[in-house]
Amino acid sequence: MLIAFGLLVVLAPAAFYGELVYMSTYQFASGIPAMAPLVVLLLLTAVNPLAGRLGLRELTRRELLTIYSIVLVGSPLVTHGILAWMLPHTLIEYYLARAQPEWVTGVLPYLPPWSSPTQMEAVEGYFVGHAAVPWSQWWTPLAAWGTFMLALFVCTLSLVVLFRVQWISHERLSFPIAQVPLQMVREEGDGARRRGRLPGNWMFRIGFLVSFCGAFLSRLRGIFPAIPAIPLGETLLIPWQKVGPLAGLGDIWLVLYPWMIAIAYLIPKELSFSCWFFWIVRVAMTVLAIAAGATPRKPEEWYGSGFPAPYFQGGGAVLALGLWVLWIGRRHLKRALRMAFTFRGPGAEENAPLAYRWVLLGFLVSFGYMVWFSWASGCRPIVGVAIVTLIVAYYMMWTRLRAETGLGFVPFPMTVDSMLMGPLGNAAFRPREIATLINLNWAYFPGFGESFEVCTGNAMDSFKIADSARIPSRPLLAALAAGFVVALVVGIYTVMTGMYHYGFLNLRASLSGGGWLGEQLRSSGGQIFDALANPQKPDIPGILWMAAGGAIAIGLGLMRLRFWWWPFHPIGYLASNTWGMQQFYMPFFIGWLLKVLAIRYGGLRLYRATVPMAIGLIVGDMANEGLWVAVALIAGHSI
Repeated sequence: MLIAFGLLVVLAPAAFYGELVYMSTYQFASGIPAMAPLVVLLLLTAVNPLAGRLGLRELTRRELLTIYSIVLVGSPLVTHGILAWMLPHTLIEYYLARAQPEWVTGVLPYLPPWSSPTQMEAVEGYFVGHAAVPWSQWWTPLAAWGTFMLALFVCTLSLVVLFRVQWISHERLSFPIAQVPLQMVREEGDGARRRGRLPGNWMFRIGFLVSFCGAFLSRLRGIFPAIPAIPLGETLLIPWQKVGPLAGLGDIWLVLYPWMIAIAYLIPKELSFSCWFFWIVRVAMTVLAIAAGATPRKPEEWYGSGFPAPYFQGGGAVLALGLWVLWIGRRHLKRALRMAFTFRGPGAEENAPLAYRWVLLGFLVSFGYMVWFSWASGCRPIVGVAIVTLIVAYYMMWTRLRAETGLGFVPFPMTVDSMLMGPLGNAAFRPREIATLINLNWAYFPGFGESFEVCTGNAMDSFKIADSARIPSRPLLAALAAGFVVALVVGIYTVMTGMYHYGFLNLRASLSGGGWLGEQLRSSGGQIFDALANPQKPDIPGILWMAAGGAIAIGLGLMRLRFWWWPFHPIGYLASNTWGMQQFYMPFFIGWLLKVLAIRYGGLRLYRATVPMAIGLIVGDMANEGLWVAVALIAGHSI
C-alpha cells in the first residue's frame, strides 16, 4: 500500500507534465487499457529480481497486482478529462464573459456563487499563469466540487461492490482488460520464496517486441521522416466526397492500433463481427438518407434525430441494455437487499468486501448528497434525481460493457444533457437547471475512458483481479478508497499549482490543434447561452428513434439467448452507434478476421496458444507510449 500511495504521488506531476504541459501522450493514466498503471506493473515486475540480488524481499504476484489495482483506480484523476476539466469548468465562463458581454446577463447570473472564484485576479491567473494560487478564494469551490466527485465515486463504488458477485461469480463475465495484468505477471517459487515474474512465454515476448518496435518506429518517423515505418496510427486512404450519396461513406481510414486489434482478437468473434458489420449498416443508411434528399454529411456527424439518427439509436440501446442488466441480476439484487434490511453479514459469499447494509447506506448517502448538490445549484429535486440517475447509470453500464466485452474505450452515444434536453426539449428546464446540467459535463462526457467513469470500471477490474489472484477483497476495498482520496488531494494540488504557474492557455493540451480540452471548456458558456436564448420543444422523432434503438438492442439480445448460432451481438449494435467507430471498425475487422482464421485452420488450441501474443501486443504498445513520456519528462519538452 505504501508503494502504491507513493506511486500515486509521483504519477500526479508526471501526468500533468506528460499529458497537459508537453502532451507527449493523449491519455497518461486514463484510457482503456490504462498506460501508466501497466507500465508501472511492467517495471516493478521487471526489476523484482534485482531486489533479491540486493538482499531485499521480492514482491509476490499478489503484491504486484495489489499495487497495480490501487494505482489503476487513483492515477486517472490528473488527466485532461477529469481534474483538468472539472476545476475550471465554471471559472472559464467568468474569464470569457469579458469577450462575450451578453454572458454577463445571459449566463453568469445562473451560476452558483460558490462554484468558482469570481475575482478577476484569481480567474485570470488560472488561465494566464505566472501567479500564486489564491487558495483563500478556492477553498469553497474545491470543497464543493471535490465532495461531489468523492460522492460520485462512493456511489458507483457501492454499486461495484453490489454487482461484484453477480458479474464475477454468477455470470462469470470474461473481463478482457483485467486479463492483461493477470497474464502479465506469473508466480515463481513456493512458500516464503514466492515472487512475481514476467511471462516466460515466447509468444508474449514476440507480441511485445512486434508492438513495441512497430510503435516506436512509427513515432520516430514523425521526427525523422526518412525512417521507414509501418503507419500504426490513422492513415487517410480516401477523403470525404462532399457531394452526392457517396458523401455518406465519410473518410476512409486505415487504422492499425496494435492494442485495439489485440482486444478484438480476445473478445468473442460475434462481438467484433457485430461492431464492424453494424457500422457498415450505419454507413449504408446514411447513404440512403442522402440519396433521399438529406444534406450530405459524414456518418459520424449525423447528430440530429432525422433518419437514421444513429446517436439516438445508441442512447435508446444504452437505456434498454441497462434495464436488461438489472433484469438479469434481479435475483442477486433481491437477495442483497434482503440481507441488507435484515442486518445479516455477507453470508455464504466468500471474500465479500463489505456487508450489504453498509453498501446500501453508502449508496443512499452519496446519491442523496449529489441530489442535494443539484438542488443547491438551482435544480428541482426531480431534475436532480434525473441528472444523478443518468450519470450513475452511464457509469455502471460502461463498467458492465467493459467487464463483458472490453469495449469500455467506446464513447457515450448521447451525453446526459442531450439525453434529457434532446427528447424533452430545453424549454422544460429552468435556466439554473440548464446551467447545472451543462456545467456537469466533465462528469459524463465523452466516455472513451477519458472521463471520470474510467475510475468505476477500474474498480470493478480490480475486484476481478483480486478474485483471480486470491487477494482479500475487504482490505483491498479500503486500500482502493484510501488511494483514491490520496490521489484526489495530490491531484488537486498538482493541477492548481501547475495551472497558476504555467497558465491553462499556455498548455499544449488546451490548444485547439493539440487537444479537445480547451475547445470543450470554451464551448460550455455558449451552450448555456444558446439553450436559454433558443428554447426548444420536445423532439418526438428523437424519442421514437430512442425507442427503436432500445427495441433493436433487446431483440438482438433475445435472439442470442434463443439461437446459439445467432451472429449479431447487441453491444456491437450499441458500439456502432457511437462516435469513433469510423476509425474503430477497421481494427475490429482485422482482429475478427485473425481470430476466425486461427480457429478455422488451427482450432481452439492454436487460438489459446496465441492469446499471450495478443497480451504482448497490448503491453508493448503501452510500454512504447510510456517510453516517450519518460523521454519528454527528462528532456523537458515534447519529442
